[in-house]
Amino acid sequence: MLHGVDVSAYQPSYDTDGLDFVLIKSTEGRTYVNPRMEAQVKRARDAECVVGFYHFLWPGNVADQVDYFLSKTPEKAGDLLAVDWEQTGGGTRASNAEKDRFIRALKEERPGHRVLLYCNRSFWLNHDTTSYAGDGLWIADYVSAGKPRIEADWRIHQYTDDPLDRNVADFASVRALRDWAAG
Repeated sequence: MLHGVDVSAYQPSYDTDGLDFVLIKSTEGRTYVNPRMEAQVKRARDAECVVGFYHFLWPGNVADQVDYFLSKTPEKAGDLLAVDWEQTGGGTRASNAEKDRFIRALKEERPGHRVLLYCNRSFWLNHDTTSYAGDGLWIADYVSAGKPRIEADWRIHQYTDDPLDRNVADFASVRALRDWAAG
């Protein structure tokens, strides 16, 4: 298993020692851009980590959200892209159809990138009805690393948020992750 973290504006800095990958929040909805993204990306790239970016999906305006994410995200070949599907601060959530449309549109716009679905175990078990996760599922379930309590195949497991979001990826080596990410 490979080790990584995911960061947002709440983590202005993070230690890259022992990390193989870093997933960085880029955007949310159609108005928010992570103000710390540039420094977070530089830190990850300087440490030669595999880099990924995620968009927090709001209900509605899926095409506009895809465009917004892609226009604000400094992705390069071999970077991962993901959609974060969970409850918003206002208590709403994008529908299954919106989640699926976002992933499909992102894959169409960026065919050279792997596209992941991030969600927590509750969303996967209780809200998802299509089991569509693009190129792979990034599941949050705070249990032992690499042992999420789901039946589905997964690529990345977020297993804790203390002191920050820590993840493992189901790849034999960093080279295997890089090769997979490159498509």
